[in-house]
Amino acid sequence: MNIGFIGCGNMAAAIIKGIISAKAVESSEIFIYDIYSPAANNMVTSFSVNNCKNECEVADKADILFLAVKPNVLQRVLEKINSSLKKETILLSIAAGKTIEFISAPLTEEHKIVRVMPNINAKIGEAISAYCCNLLVTDDEKAIIKKLLSCIGKVISLDENDFPLFGILGGCSPAFVYMFIDALARAGVKNGMKKDDALKICAQAVYGSAKMILDSSEHPWELIDKVCSPGGTTIEGVVSLQADGFENAIHKAVDKALEKDKKL
Repeated sequence: MNIGFIGCGNMAAAIIKGIISAKAVESSEIFIYDIYSPAANNMVTSFSVNNCKNECEVADKADILFLAVKPNVLQRVLEKINSSLKKETILLSIAAGKTIEFISAPLTEEHKIVRVMPNINAKIGEAISAYCCNLLVTDDEKAIIKKLLSCIGKVISLDENDFPLFGILGGCSPAFVYMFIDALARAGVKNGMKKDDALKICAQAVYGSAKMILDSSEHPWELIDKVCSPGGTTIEGVVSLQADGFENAIHKAVDKALEKDKKL
């Protein structure tokens, strides 16, 4: 099974690293192209993949073709590779905001299309990725796509209508979490701890807390109640966060990001 990548940016690199590390395919089965040749050359050096001379060569060789280009150039790429695509090739787009309908429009024949949205944590194999497909993609092919995406983290199948909101909850949220970790660590510095120590403590606390929610059947508030001793320090902090609008600030951030997404 040959896998192609048009575009060799950070997300493509993360996916290639993940599928090679997981031995999902051999590096000899991966074909790449980027208009910026140093990016492609770095991929060859790092992963020993095959560098193609243009987009059409990748399209001709690929059984699964990742379209890992910026949204504003996706249509041009689709128009260019249109005549080189094999009928059975699965097109897998990670271009944010571009629907299955948008992807299929420049193509003269019907093709199997998968829309995927990973997040930045793919770089460490801990992404949450959503995918949706057109009706031509079979269940067996969906299983293959899920297996490939599982190489960079967790995978969820969503209705395409939910993709804008997933882009916020899955795509934007790492930045929100990074802000929370940094703010917590800076509070530690304010109270006398070294920043490096505070950052390690806070990052691991958030990581472990997230794993607790994923591994536990308990509601987050049940877990909160378990940490809060009567009259203790934790409940004092929780009440302070609530009083200062912590939850409302999160809701507003999601609403604002979703509002912006609708304008793009």
